[in-house]
Amino acid sequence: MLPGIYPCTPEEMVDEQIVARGITDRRVVKAMKSVPRECFVPDEYKELAYSDQPLPIGYGQTISQPYVVAFMTQELEIEPASKVLEIGTGSGYQTAILAEIAEKVYTVEVIEELSKRAEEALTKLGYRNIKFRVGDGREGWKEFAPFSRIIVTAASEDIPPELINQCEVGGIIVIPVGPKGWTQDLVKIRKLEGGITEQRMLPVRFVPLVKGKGKKGKKRRKS
Repeated sequence: MLPGIYPCTPEEMVDEQIVARGITDRRVVKAMKSVPRECFVPDEYKELAYSDQPLPIGYGQTISQPYVVAFMTQELEIEPASKVLEIGTGSGYQTAILAEIAEKVYTVEVIEELSKRAEEALTKLGYRNIKFRVGDGREGWKEFAPFSRIIVTAASEDIPPELINQCEVGGIIVIPVGPKGWTQDLVKIRKLEGGITEQRMLPVRFVPLVKGKGKKGKKRRKS
């Protein structure tokens, strides 16, 4: 325990809340232990940084539950040379986990303030293999396509066609699919020569994927 600050250490969180629940990829486990989640959590929630729950980060968005971050990352099956597209930078925590494993990460966030905050936090931590963009995540990042792995950290009512187009053959997409305000299905997509396969893995609940070219965020009152 870190006295007076966190109820457990990052290592304890990973061992007790993530490894114990079936996350076995050593690279994912190492990344989860290496990235300081408190650097991506607002000051008023820092004491909860190593609890296994989502937390508000402002603008109606959240930092995802650590177990879900680990599960989605494991299902991406990232290789060291993988080129990863992340849709929904958010706090930057998931971005950091990806950057610990992949050679290059491209991340898109529709809310300008969140993108700037995440870039500042990640740069401060020394990450140099991440490119940032403010824009509509449904459009991906065509300039740098194709990507070997794509992860979407907000719920979409469908699978955006442009993301499938920008995924290379043999690549993997992990995305929560379903209506906003309800439980969604976390879906794993493999792109094949003649189409795609879909595997529905577990129920999740994510904030909706926001449409738009990039916008100034409006802070919402925290409950």
